[in-house]
Amino acid sequence: MMTSKREESGTSALYAKAQQGRLLGLYCHVPFCRTTCDFCAFYQERPQGDMMNRYLGGVEGELALLGLERSSELMFWGGGTPGLLGIRDLERLGEAVLHFAGTPQEWTVEMAPSTVTERKMKALRALGVTRISLGVQSFDSRQLRALGRRDGPRQIYQAYERIRRAGFDNINIDLMFGTPCQELEDWRKDLASAIDLEPTHISTYCLTFEEDTALWLKLAQGKVQRNADQEAAFYEVTWEVLETAGFQQYEVSNFAQSGWECLHNINTWRMGQWIGIGPAAASQFQGKRFENPASLESWLQGIGEGTLRRVEVHGLSEALLAADALIFGLRMNEGVDMEMFQHWNERLDDQAALPELFNDWREQGFAKIEGSRVRLTRKGRLVADALVLDILEKFPSRTE
Repeated sequence: MMTSKREESGTSALYAKAQQGRLLGLYCHVPFCRTTCDFCAFYQERPQGDMMNRYLGGVEGELALLGLERSSELMFWGGGTPGLLGIRDLERLGEAVLHFAGTPQEWTVEMAPSTVTERKMKALRALGVTRISLGVQSFDSRQLRALGRRDGPRQIYQAYERIRRAGFDNINIDLMFGTPCQELEDWRKDLASAIDLEPTHISTYCLTFEEDTALWLKLAQGKVQRNADQEAAFYEVTWEVLETAGFQQYEVSNFAQSGWECLHNINTWRMGQWIGIGPAAASQFQGKRFENPASLESWLQGIGEGTLRRVEVHGLSEALLAADALIFGLRMNEGVDMEMFQHWNERLDDQAALPELFNDWREQGFAKIEGSRVRLTRKGRLVADALVLDILEKFPSRTE
């Protein structure tokens, strides 16, 4: 099993800054998909005509309009399916972000197995990409069909081998559990298959039923059902199997070999800054939170007019930052240090609200309190979404 220490890779200082939310990330949304998976609610387009060329021109224009005054230490390309871009398009996109945003120290690109070719992997390596996130979801053909996925097990293994041959040693595998036809034994087999490939990182997500998706419609029609007790069992099996295999859980859904945590995610969860590029991309930057229009045409029209169109623009109030830092921080195994929240706590009407809440959680077995640090227990992580509601009640001015 592969292991690494941040001291050996020279990224220990970068990791510390990510934990403090002091880095700048750049997220590039590539909104193209050949087909839509049944569970997916992300904005996407089926590429037609010169759509990709226009998109790339839009990215170049958006970056130029931003005029960044500092380099981004972290970069993440997601989608959609970034791998649908051809080699020259990938190179053009890479050269644009390198020119305007500098060279990142961690650079992740999401890939669907069916889009992985040896030439594309070599091109990404030449650009300086350091990390590949492979959207596997399952190694079982039946599960893949249930999710509306085009990839099959054979393509998954071929893709992983090509990524390795290209020289990438930092690879994440995305897996999904809780699908309508999945049993616990099926999930154990998926976890075992992922572990056998020896990735550095594994992300495991419980299937969610998002509105306006094919899966949501099936749920409404009674064709599929949710089972909360079974979902809890899937979580517990995940933690048991991956821990035994040497993967350290550092967030509810994320596990890594020592020293291989995703810094882009950590910086985001710790309320660092990031800029979203492309249609529907979200940002948290310069004291505001905003999104780009979820429309390729509207996004391009704004850039053509020399303006950056923004929707859902919100100022980052102290209450908003405090609540979100707690919500996302508590999802991480390290939890939160309440001393860092002292100045926010002083702005609450009831300054004893949070300590009392955490003591209640401790008595119920949901949390541990060690000095000023609060961590969720396994029992607490199983109901983390419900605990979020408790926190939001303590921050009534969160959205002001």
